[in-house]
Amino acid sequence: MARIYLDNAASTAVDPRVLEEMLPYFRTSYGNASSLHEPGREGREAVEAARSRIATTLGASRPEEVIFTSGGTESNNLALKGVAFANRRKGRHIITTRIEHDSVLNSTSWLEGQGFEVTYLDVDEHGLVRAEALVSALRPETILVSVLHASNEIGTIEPIRELGRICTERGVPFHTDACQSFGKLPMDVARDPLGLVTLNAHKIYGPKGIGALYVRDTVRIEPWQHGGGHEFGLRSSTENVPGIVGFAKAAEIAHAEREGEMPRMLRLRDRILDQVLGTVPGAYLNGHRTLRLPTNVNLGFSGLEGEAITLQLRLDERGIAVATGSACSSHHENAPSHVLLAIGRDPIQARGALRVTLGRYNTEEEVERFLVELRTALGSLRPISSLMPGLAPALEVRG
Repeated sequence: MARIYLDNAASTAVDPRVLEEMLPYFRTSYGNASSLHEPGREGREAVEAARSRIATTLGASRPEEVIFTSGGTESNNLALKGVAFANRRKGRHIITTRIEHDSVLNSTSWLEGQGFEVTYLDVDEHGLVRAEALVSALRPETILVSVLHASNEIGTIEPIRELGRICTERGVPFHTDACQSFGKLPMDVARDPLGLVTLNAHKIYGPKGIGALYVRDTVRIEPWQHGGGHEFGLRSSTENVPGIVGFAKAAEIAHAEREGEMPRMLRLRDRILDQVLGTVPGAYLNGHRTLRLPTNVNLGFSGLEGEAITLQLRLDERGIAVATGSACSSHHENAPSHVLLAIGRDPIQARGALRVTLGRYNTEEEVERFLVELRTALGSLRPISSLMPGLAPALEVRG
């Protein structure tokens, strides 16, 4: 049977248009972009053209505000550590949230070991950060606030424009991890009060191993990776020219096609939510019902949370790829999701989510097949939680 891929939050297929634009930089124009000869100059021209193209999709007027990295994790590390050490004489207080990506939370944990103080904002039951919580946490010595744009796990969209405005009014740089939202939600740094923005390519049908950090020219930041002074001295390493070119093409496609693509994703998302929540006893949603990415579905099934891995594997056997949480946390075997704990789920529920994330190549027919296979798989499970011991025999579709 044809495989159905519903884990696009973890990674996406490379768009053929992206691959086509990358190929010459593997085979013919493969020079080092820092070399002075003609092949090197070709590489440099491609890098700078790509920088301008990505800046345009962000609404940035200065291409040099786009710094290329190896991906979202490195961009988050550069943002937090770079701003922290550049501003440590002003203060050592950083604010973030309890639902950030591991690359943010592990960076702030490391910074705490270096003498910085971190405040972790709570979120409500939907995963939303409240503006008043940020206002209360800000101090004269606060040097950075980092709040993700949309959760990679539960899809909730944060009010980054409001939070960024609060920070800007107080002269505090505001960083957002936009890896999940870039290409799906509107973003314009000329209008939005964002000091730093993390991006990557492989969530928007570009190649793996390439990302970027937008750094507004008013933000003080230091490099934490040292070498030959590439990327305006902020990120030394030989430029990944094919990856950079592919990233720019992927960003342009996502930007140009968003208004047509996202409404279709929204219809597919809501079809899943309406059918599962409306027909499966004990099904519940993690995250906000409407303030969520058009591509994200995160579900729990009361009494069956302990069978989440089994459910994932049963679906995989039937040719359907879904997730139980963030791919970046999957090596922490049997650990509850810190995001689900933060929104008030208990430790059993926090181990038992099913994350379904839609993408460009998913169809209505695939969604319908997923719904059929999900019901079959759920009906074959037996509850191991004492919450609803009689659930499994009743798992029949209504209507």
